Amino acid sequence: MPRPRKHVFVCSQSRPPGHPRGSCSSNGGTELLQAFWQELQKRNLYEVVAITYSGCIGPCDSGPNVLVYPEGTLYSKVSPTDIGEIFDSHLLGDQPVERLLAPREIWN
Repeated sequence: MPRPRKHVFVCSQSRPPGHPRGSCSSNGGTELLQAFWQELQKRNLYEVVAITYSGCIGPCDSGPNVLVYPEGTLYSKVSPTDIGEIFDSHLLGDQPVERLLAPREIWN
């Protein structure tokens, strides 16, 4: 299996309702992960991009969060409607989607 150029981690952390840190899963993280996998399948980019579910990436109250490597780019409040833009701009074009970047005070 060839090494993918980009590796996307989608937070699927689940915490009890009312937890002070929040939960990406309760903010749509599980649905977001499914949408990323669907887009990967639709585009047939298995040798270019890897999509992996993950536990807590950090700021779950700003979730759902997506982390892209090798750059270490953190996106917050990502929705399924953002996925096409993430694929086109960042995963294929190497240009992060500025409007989705986590604030600097959260992720330096």
